[in-house]
Amino acid sequence: MKLNIVLVEPEIPQNTGNISRTCAATGSSLHMIRPFGFELSDKHLKRAGLDYWQYLDVHYYDSFEELFDLYYNGDNFYFMSTKGQKVYSDAKFKDGDFLIFGKESHGLPEPLLEKHYDKTLRIPMLGNLRSLNLSNSVALTVYEALRQNNFEGLNEVGHLTGRKD
Repeated sequence: MKLNIVLVEPEIPQNTGNISRTCAATGSSLHMIRPFGFELSDKHLKRAGLDYWQYLDVHYYDSFEELFDLYYNGDNFYFMSTKGQKVYSDAKFKDGDFLIFGKESHGLPEPLLEKHYDKTLRIPMLGNLRSLNLSNSVALTVYEALRQNNFEGLNEVGHLTGRKD
C-alpha cells in the first residue's frame, strides 16, 4: 500500500525530519508545500531523518493548488484537523490516498477545511488542549491506514543480528 503524506508549510525541522523517517519506513511519499519554516539543509531536519533520506520519495510544490490540480480525484484527499467531525480511524483508507497536514502553528486554512469538511478527520483528544505534535499525528494516521490494509507491503518479521535459528 502506498500513501501520500502532505505537509502544508511545515515550520519545525525536527517534525519534518521525523515525518520523513516515517515515510521512508512505510514506503509513503512525502509531499511538501512551500514556504517552509526552515532550510532543507537544516541540521535538525537531517538529524531527525537520520540516514533514511536515501529511501525517501519526496516532492516539492509552490502551492497547495499545484498539488491539488495534479492529484485530486474527488475521493483521495483526507484533511487532518482538530476541527474535523469524523475520527481518523473511521475513514476507509485505500492505496494512493493523500493525508494532508497543516503547519504546526495554525493547521490547515479554514476555507480549505470548509470546502472539504466531509473529508476532514480528527484525532480524539481532550477538548481543552490545542493539538498533538505534528509528527505524532502523521505516524498515528499512517499506521491506521496501513493497519486497515493489513500492513500490505511491509515486512512483518524483524530480524535480530547475530541470531542463529
